[in-house]
Amino acid sequence: MTTMTQDFCLTDQELADFKERGYAGPFKLYEPEEMNEQFQKLRPKLLSLKNSIYNVGNNKPEHSSISNYDRHLDVAFLADHISRPEITDRVASTLGSDILCWRSEFFPKYPGSEGTDWHQANNFSAVTSSKKPQIEWTDGPRFQGALTVWTAFTESTIANGCLQFIPGTHNTMYYDETKNLKYNEEIIDQMEKDGSKRGFFGYDYRQLQVDPDWKPDESKAVSMVMKPGEFIIFWSTLMHASHPHTSGDMRLGYTVRYLPTSAKVFPYSTSLEEYGGKGSLENYGAVLVSGKDTYKHNKYRTETTLGHPFTTR
Repeated sequence: MTTMTQDFCLTDQELADFKERGYAGPFKLYEPEEMNEQFQKLRPKLLSLKNSIYNVGNNKPEHSSISNYDRHLDVAFLADHISRPEITDRVASTLGSDILCWRSEFFPKYPGSEGTDWHQANNFSAVTSSKKPQIEWTDGPRFQGALTVWTAFTESTIANGCLQFIPGTHNTMYYDETKNLKYNEEIIDQMEKDGSKRGFFGYDYRQLQVDPDWKPDESKAVSMVMKPGEFIIFWSTLMHASHPHTSGDMRLGYTVRYLPTSAKVFPYSTSLEEYGGKGSLENYGAVLVSGKDTYKHNKYRTETTLGHPFTTR
């Protein structure tokens, strides 16, 4: 175990802005040329799902959408990425030094794809078939969410579907994750809201609104244009969305979600079922990326499925 550095912690001003807005960044992690080179090396590994934890040992079909979750658990570059000090130092500025990586996901957006609808996530129960929380804080306020780090693996522009935030919305939940959210694959890329092509991966997120007549104030939205290799940090409870992809090549973002070690991960589940996919959590484990865990709530992995060790700072 190595000691957490202080080299990349948020400054007092950055921390104050983060508390007010709910996000910080973008920050540079890789030079654009380096990110482009790494992406080309990664592509064949990402296309092969045989070492994904949701396929290894439990015979899950490779076309399952769950199979491409948590690829940091089988791809060495991603295993190192989640504990880069440029990321973990900044995350520690808000969560404290004892941090785990709960989940990672890829978000590709192809030409013609809809924008992601405005949404918030607190305990991530809305899209699960069981409606049980996927994460649970054991201390602090009623809701917290997860701290999300979104890295641009390709250029991210308004035209190809970059992220959008509504600053300051992270302290109020406008959606009720206990409500019924129905998955329908046929509505993907088929929905239009207020003149914009928006959906939520086969769900209509409006079904969760606390007030059915409420609409997000898009006049306050900001667009997160990013270069390859840049990342941004935000609360999952911050109102966020993405633009539709109207031109250019595929846009790819990689999201990593962090929690304090005091939180519980998958406290009520042995499988993961959402977005039309299903996978056993038998081979899953959180990754301790900073500090130590004195709570012992969670199961951890210390190496990838191919034997690459994780680093704890």
